[in-house]
Parts: sequence; C-alpha cells; structure tokens
Amino acid sequence: MLREFLLPLVKYFTPFNIFRYLTFRSAYAAVTALLISYVLGPWLIDRLRVLKFGQSVRLDGPQSHLAKTGTPTMGGILIILSVLISVVLWIDISSVYCWIALSALIGFGLIGAADDILKIKKHSSDGLSVVQKLILQFIVSTIIVYSIYRATGPSITKLYVPFFKVHVVDLGVYWLPIAIIYVATWSNAVNITDGLDGLAVGLVIFAVLAFSVLTYVTSRADWSQYLGLPYIKQASELTVFNFALLGACVGFLWFNAHPAEIFMGDVGSLSLGGVLAVLSLMVKKEILLLVIGGVFVVEIGSVMLQVVYFKLTKGKRLFLMAPLHHHFELSGLKETKVVVRFWIMGGIFALIALSTLKIQ
Repeated sequence: MLREFLLPLVKYFTPFNIFRYLTFRSAYAAVTALLISYVLGPWLIDRLRVLKFGQSVRLDGPQSHLAKTGTPTMGGILIILSVLISVVLWIDISSVYCWIALSALIGFGLIGAADDILKIKKHSSDGLSVVQKLILQFIVSTIIVYSIYRATGPSITKLYVPFFKVHVVDLGVYWLPIAIIYVATWSNAVNITDGLDGLAVGLVIFAVLAFSVLTYVTSRADWSQYLGLPYIKQASELTVFNFALLGACVGFLWFNAHPAEIFMGDVGSLSLGGVLAVLSLMVKKEILLLVIGGVFVVEIGSVMLQVVYFKLTKGKRLFLMAPLHHHFELSGLKETKVVVRFWIMGGIFALIALSTLKIQ
C-alpha cells in the first residue's frame, strides 16, 4: 500500500523511488512484522490471561508438561495480525498471489481459532472432532487451491521433480484433488509438531528462510533460467510476504521460547502449515517442501507409524509416545535439547533443499 501511495510522489521527492525495489520492501516487511509482534506480544499475553484463555495439557503426556497448564494460548493471532499489517503496508497490492497467501493464513487460522476456543470452553485438549476439522480444512484448501489455479492457469498443474533433466510431470485434472489433500496434510503436519516450547515456530523460520530464497530466484528470469527452474513472474511479491512471515515468527519466538509465555495454539500451527503448502504450490516447489520441512514429515510420519503398529500388534507401541518429540522427552532428554536438535535438523534440511537448485 505504501508503494502505491508514495511512488506517484517521486517527482516531488526522489528518494520515494526506493519503494520500487523488492529487496527494500522485503527487508522492511520483516522489520515491521517483527516490531508489531514484539510490541503487541506483552499486551496480548496479558489479555489472554485476563480472558482465561489458558492451555489444557494432556494428562498422558510427559509429566514435565503439567506445569504448562494455564499458559496463554491462541498466540497465533499475533503472527497472523503481524503478517497481515506488514504485508498490506509493503506489497504491491495488485499481487494476487499475496492475497491468496494471506487468505490461506487467515482461513486456516479461523479453523484453529474455533478448535482452540472449544478446548478452552471444555477445559480439555479436545476441541473440534477429527471429522469436523478435516471437513473445514478441505473446504479452505479447496477455495485456496482453486484460487491458485484461476490466478495461474493450466501451467499450475505441472509438477517439477528435482534431480532430473526431464523433470516435469503434468498432473492434469488430478492436480486439484492432490493439491487439496496436500495443503490439508501440511496444515496438520505443523499442528502435530507444535508440542514443545518454540519447536514448531523455529522450524517454520528455517522453512520460510528457504522459501524466501526460492521465491526470489523463481521470480527472476535470469536466475531461474540459469538454475533451470520455472520462471514465475507473479511470485515476486511473495518475497515480501515471506519476509513478513519470517519477522512475525521471529517476534513470536521471543515469547514462545522456553519457558514459553504464550503458545501459538491451533490458530497458529494450522495457519502456518497451510501457508507453507500454499507457498510451495505457487512457486512450484511441492516436492522440495518435503525436504525443507523434513522434520514435519518425520513428525507426522511417526504418528502414522504409531497408529499402524499399534493396530497390527494389538496394543504394542513403536515409540514411547507420538509424535516423535515426545518419544525423545520420555527417553530422558530435556525439552530444550530436543527442540534445539530438531532446529538443527530443520536448518540442515533447508540447506539440503537449497543445494539441490543446480542439481538437475
């Protein structure tokens, strides 16, 4: 919005020309979101305490988590609000992709908010039923995925496979249902990972950093040609969105680091997972997200394996507890050590993903 207001005034004040530059607006989008998150964080924490919006902790989980009972939750509101304000201020408002990404963030955030509010009312860790949550996720996913198709056209159905010279697979009519399931699954993957102080948001920070690079290079004709990547001109403003998301997440981590003063709740985890999937669809890095978000894949995979193994063995467990981060906790590792080690793995996965850009 600032770009649209200030660029016409360049003839009166030449320095306003800087608003043309994507790098400038991206950097200040990150700073703006970070400052909003940092300034509003203490106020939101106090308000949530007054409203008694406290976290309910599973009784069958690690005993050390019982001390977290009552910690303010729904902190994902802070992330969404910071991103929303920053993005609206710094993007080219004609960018359809940015509005779709914002819609995904808000749409999945509303589902998470409904889930969190039900948990608070019930004083339980159970909110929406699995069926209710999945129905709502598929509705939002369908709207978002169809919007991406309308904004991009038939080329969106092409799947780019890394590591191969001939690396394009056209999914055709199958793209829509696959993409819908893909977005909903990623929303749940981050949700499942959000079980330790700072864990999920720290991993999202690494993922967003990687996507900031990917978005920038795919929106540049010269770099995308050199790296053998699809050139996606309309993705350029997503760099601003990514940096706003990065700043908001870093600001939230300030309060969510151990010992957490606030939890993001489902309003944060569902929205962050959903928007990561949406970003990967728009910049055609769907498969690479499996590498970038490798820890999320392992976490949701551990839950699936636990369920399957439990049923096949009629009551035996593969892990002490799923998802995997709880298994390590119950094995004797401190929460902070588990979180830092998962962050290290998240950083390694992000670097591996970026290193594949020239491997075709």
